[in-house]
Amino acid sequence: MRGSIVGVNVGSTALIRHGSREIETAFVKHAVGQPVEIGPLGLPGDEHVYEHHGGPDMALLVYPIEHYDHWRSVGLDLPATGAMAENLTTRGLLESEVSIGDVIACGTARIQVTQPRSPCFKLAARFQRRSLPVEVQITGFTGYLLRVLEPGAVVAGDVFEVVERATHSMTVERAGRILNVDRNDLDGARELLAISALGSVTRRSLEARVAAGGYSAEDTARLYLDDAL
Repeated sequence: MRGSIVGVNVGSTALIRHGSREIETAFVKHAVGQPVEIGPLGLPGDEHVYEHHGGPDMALLVYPIEHYDHWRSVGLDLPATGAMAENLTTRGLLESEVSIGDVIACGTARIQVTQPRSPCFKLAARFQRRSLPVEVQITGFTGYLLRVLEPGAVVAGDVFEVVERATHSMTVERAGRILNVDRNDLDGARELLAISALGSVTRRSLEARVAAGGYSAEDTARLYLDDAL
């Protein structure tokens, strides 16, 4: 399976308004026109604020440009690339096509799919749309996160190609349903936990979910509210 890199994007921390408060985030990205080196923690100049953002299992965020038309159709004003805080805006290799553990050639780097993105309130803050994190979860247009297996250079126009398919895995789309939507699918959660390539932060959260026996209706409602706050 083969796609391409449409844009390479990085962002610095800044304050943006979210309701009555300001939050610090590096959500807003800008395109980098020249080749840049992908390292174990991602791209130079790309900052992270929150504890569960970044790190070796979340070094890069991919978002397919195919989803941009949907978000524009529901009223979002999107830049050409980097709209959803992604480092790599891509064409092809959608969430329904790639699986956790797939290895992808990205320029001269080799990267591996670790997990779907779990959308949070920063999406709501960026676009001043309180329901947006839940909308992203329900559509499955989440994008996905990557670890770096072999550092290398990347630039817009490079090929983005699966070079090694994971075995005994599941698609990013299905994993996203389990993590973000069908939160009491404990059989699916156990199946996802059996995939060795799954990112460590998500693994710990999912293990806790399974150990607790899932969520009550009240817990589920609170989770969706927290996603949109």
